[in-house]
Amino acid sequence: MNEALLRSLTPSVLGILVRRGAGFAAAEDAVQDALVEAVRVWPADPPRDPKGWLVTVAWRRFLDATRADAARRRREDLVDEEPAPGPATAVDDTLQLYFLCAHPSLTPASAVALTLRAVGGLTTRQIAQACLVPEATMAQRISRAKRTVSGVRFDQPGDVATVLRVLYLVFNEGYSGDVDLAAEAIRLTRRLAASVDHPEVAGLLALMLLHHARRAARTAPDGSLVPLAEQDRGRWDTESIAEGVAILQAALARDRLGEFQAQAAIAALHADAPTAEETDWVQIVEWYDELAHLTDSPVVRLNRAVAVGEADGPRAGLAALAALDDSLPRHTAVAAYLHERDGDLVTAARLYAEAALKASNLAERDHLTRQAARLNSRRRR
Repeated sequence: MNEALLRSLTPSVLGILVRRGAGFAAAEDAVQDALVEAVRVWPADPPRDPKGWLVTVAWRRFLDATRADAARRRREDLVDEEPAPGPATAVDDTLQLYFLCAHPSLTPASAVALTLRAVGGLTTRQIAQACLVPEATMAQRISRAKRTVSGVRFDQPGDVATVLRVLYLVFNEGYSGDVDLAAEAIRLTRRLAASVDHPEVAGLLALMLLHHARRAARTAPDGSLVPLAEQDRGRWDTESIAEGVAILQAALARDRLGEFQAQAAIAALHADAPTAEETDWVQIVEWYDELAHLTDSPVVRLNRAVAVGEADGPRAGLAALAALDDSLPRHTAVAAYLHERDGDLVTAARLYAEAALKASNLAERDHLTRQAARLNSRRRR
């Protein structure tokens, strides 16, 4: 059984059912029933037209469910609309599903879950494992999301920016269990890039590839975090870097700069440096200036302060940091790093310890705790 084929066909089959009048939740249930039937039947009797087979079986499952509680007139109308056996239409509704799953009425967590379910073809168990929540919780989240969008018109124009934000959230969700959400986000974004000609879609894909290229070097054998400056660059995926840079250059050439292109440009400058010492921090600061202009994000300005500290010295970085709200996530950790660069080990050690208490995950907390311990050990020598 070719699971990859089933996954690739799922969004299009689901889209066809929704376009024919099925509600999103009912269509999704019917498609899942058809997939179960495919797993049972195809190994012994593979169809010549897998997509057409799935559409026919899913539609019949939908009709069966509808007949149980729908009025006679509606049942007859639906029967008349049943597609004839044979090759299915070549129309691919995957793109509309992206926009439906990223509907503004959904919370970010629900939009991520629905995208992985409807467009990614993942099971509820796989999504729950990857997002580190109980399967029952994820099932409720997906069910609520489907109810929320069940009345949304399928032909409404979508917001590309919202779709990209959801895919970026999927990428940053992490990875665990048997599904790597970073790799899944790249797969989904590739599909979107093949469907819509938009420089920011290309920018997001480039950004994902450039970040993902460093994945193998981000952690030590014991699972501890390895800062960018200390990573073994020989372990970076050069093919992904080359692809990401090429995609980014093509997007930038269109002169329609967006935030994901700017972020990708910063990632490309890091990837291009043979060593940490050779990083072009001056140009990185310039790209952060562009990014701050595009987003007016305090998190961007926080990262810019780090870049300024590298380009112009730690005191310049601390001056840039002083203009920001100290309640920002990672503000204390950045302050610790810049104070260490400035030679104030006492303040840096204290701030690293404070930052560890505020860390959002165990790996980051352990890293900051080790940084504090390292500086305290140096002071005692």
